[in-house]
Order: sequence, then structure tokens, then C-alpha cells
Amino acid sequence: MGLSRKLTLAFIFSILISILVISIISNHMINKRFDSFLLDEQEERFEIIREDINDIIIENGNITPDELLNYAKLQGLYLEIQDVDGNTICSANAHGHGRRRMMGHMRNHHNMMNTPPKKDRQGFVQKTFPLFSDDEAIGVLLIKYYDDSHLSNSSIIFKNTLAKSLMISSIIAVLFGAIISFIISRSLSNPLIEIIDTANAMREGNLKARSNIDVNTEEITELSQSINYLAQTLDEQEMLRKRYASDIAHELRTPLATLKAHVEGMIDGVWDPSAKNLHILLSEIDGLNKLVGDLRDTFNTFEGGLQPDKNIFFISDTLIDIVNTFRPVFEGKGYTLVPSIKMGIEAFMDENMLHQIISNLLTNSLNFLKKEGQVLLSLKQDKENIKITVQDNGYGIAENDLPYIFERFYRADVSRNKKTGGTGLGLSIVKSLVEANDGIIHVESELGMGTKFTLVFPIVK
Repeated sequence: MGLSRKLTLAFIFSILISILVISIISNHMINKRFDSFLLDEQEERFEIIREDINDIIIENGNITPDELLNYAKLQGLYLEIQDVDGNTICSANAHGHGRRRMMGHMRNHHNMMNTPPKKDRQGFVQKTFPLFSDDEAIGVLLIKYYDDSHLSNSSIIFKNTLAKSLMISSIIAVLFGAIISFIISRSLSNPLIEIIDTANAMREGNLKARSNIDVNTEEITELSQSINYLAQTLDEQEMLRKRYASDIAHELRTPLATLKAHVEGMIDGVWDPSAKNLHILLSEIDGLNKLVGDLRDTFNTFEGGLQPDKNIFFISDTLIDIVNTFRPVFEGKGYTLVPSIKMGIEAFMDENMLHQIISNLLTNSLNFLKKEGQVLLSLKQDKENIKITVQDNGYGIAENDLPYIFERFYRADVSRNKKTGGTGLGLSIVKSLVEANDGIIHVESELGMGTKFTLVFPIVK
């Protein structure tokens, strides 16, 4: 069953149950209160009858059967007068049938109180009322009536009208409830159907599909935005995957083509397998090995493969060791590596990863130095952070290239010359390693003036 139908049926069922409960309770309480009101009126009426008959008896000494009969017809009741001993003196009903007895002497008797109503064999409800003269009981007035005699035609019409009005109101409420529930359920289900269609389109490979809904339901809007964000992310990942595949193919094609050409030359006898030529082949193989290693590292970083082994160590000493390792390389090419390291600074991070970070940055700077090039490696600490900078006076990076230099395979030189640009993976690996150790990295550069990389790590607390 669809969501729209489920919601509609649930709303209608809830409305029916609510109306049923309200109708039963309202009808019962109103009828009960109305019946109580009518019974109170009837009691007041019976009390007036008792007082009238009691006054007649006191004034005249008795009441004639004709007077009692007229009174009974007027009230629509069965009336009977008994003496204090319970003997019937005179009776009359609303239809003129009654027993007549002369009213004799009424003897004094103990005070009599109202008795509760009871039914006789004919189904009449009867109540007795004492008759007094100077606070002395002189007889009993017996009133007989049907149990529903308090219900007049007007009362019955009122109760029937009340029941009909509740029934009609219930039907109208159910109709309105069904219409409103249908509208609400459709307003909820239609956007969800569109979102489902978008998800199905994504599953079939259409990552350009988007959910375009305009509703005022917060949860559905957030769900739509989440689906759209997922589609956008998957689309971007697919574009990156295709680009990475193309870049990897491009990176592998050049060294493989070189190797193939040299080997074919050796086979054809046009290229001597001398030590010099074999050294060229070895260099190409080393380049391939480096590319494969960088690819492994960079994909590990993006797939959550980095698990830093953090510990506390003196970062100052580690940087001094790195400088001592790279200084001969710089000096051998006529460049200068200048350290500016504050000693005694401790860090909490993966020391091997730090070594890889600084080595990649120094190698990157080394590849882009000009004549009389210089690289400054500095270490400082403030109240909250440890700051490492690697600054060179090399060729620099163009402003339009800066936002992309940490992407895999990106190289600022459009010629993609590996002698200057490398594999385009080093800075991507550096960024991932820095972030794995809770640090951040940013770059400043000006074309022709040099480049400055700044690393910021939290201090040991």
C-alpha cells in the first residue's frame, strides 16, 4: 500500500474514532442531563399537584371524585387518595376511569415522607406523597404514571433532533476530514515520489538527476537536499575517477613508450645496449616505481588508509636531522638550505609522517629553484600552535594555479614536464598527511618571486 493511501486511511480512521467517541459521550451526557432536568420538572409538578389537592382537602374537608377526575385529566395522570391506613378513598385516571368512594373521617397518624417510585403489575410507576393538616398526616396521595411520561412530544423531538444533528455533523466532519487527509497525504507523498525517482535515476547511472521540489515540510526539504548533495558528490567523484584514470594513463604512457622505443632499438641493432643506454632505461624504471609508490600513498590517504602512529617527540631534533640529510643534495646543485629552528619544541604526531611531509616539500622546492636558489626551513611555537614554514625563492606559482596544487596529478606547468613538475602527487600526499595529524597547510606564492608553505599543528597539552 502506498504512503498516500496509508496516510489517508489513517487520517479517516482517526477522525471516525474521534467523532464516534465524541458523539457517544456528548449524546450520553446531554441526554442524561436533559432527562435529569425533565425529571426535576416532573418532581416539581408532582409537588404542585400534592399542594393543590392538600389545599382542597383542608379547605373543603374532602375532595369529590369529579374534582379528582378533572384534575387527573388535566395532568394526564392516575391519582388516588388513601387514608392513613392505606385504604383507597377516591381515585381517577386521565381517561375518566376510576373508583369512587366517599371520603370518610381521616384519623390522625404518624408523619409520612415521600416514598421512592415503584412499578405495579400494569407497568405504572407510582409515587406516594403524604397529605398534612397542621403538620398532622391526614392521608396519602398516590400518583401513577408511565416511566417515560416526563418525555413530552417536544422533549422527544429535541432528543431526536440532537441525535440527527450529531449524525449529520459526523458525516460532514468525515467528508471534510477525508478531503483534508487526501490533500495532506498527497502533499507528503508526491515530493517523496519525486525523490524516489531521483534516487532511481542515480541508481541507473544518471548522476545529473536532481530533486526539484518546493514544499514547506522541513524534513522532506532536508531529504531532497541530501539526495541532491549525494548526487552532486557522486557526480564529482565519477568525474574525478575518470580524470584520475586519464592522468594515470598519461603518466604511464610516456615512460613506457620510452622503454619500448629503447628496447626496440636494441632489438633492431640501432641502439647499443651500453651502460649509458641501460642507465637511461633504469632511470625510466625508477620513475615508474616512484609513480606507483606515490599512487599507492595518495589513494591510501583518500580511502582512509592513513593510520598515524602518534607519539610525543622533539620535533626540533627531527627537523635538524632532515636538514642534515638534504643539505648535501642542495649544496651539490649549488643551492642553499637554511634552517631557522627553535630548539626544545615537543609535538604529538606521527614522526615518520612528519619526515615524509618535510621531505616532499623540500624536494618540491628543490625542483623549482633558480640559480643561487635558497630554501628556508623554520620552526616556531606560540601559545596554541606549532608552525613550520618552507620558503623558497624559486619560480613561484601562478595565481590561477594556487587553488589546485593540492589535487592529485595537478602540475602548474602546462607542458607536464616531469623534470620540473614531478608526478603531480607529492603535494596531494603532503596535504593528506598533514590533516591526518590534525594539522592544516596553506600556501602563498608569487610568480617569479618564490613560494611559501606553512604547516600548523596543535601543541602538546
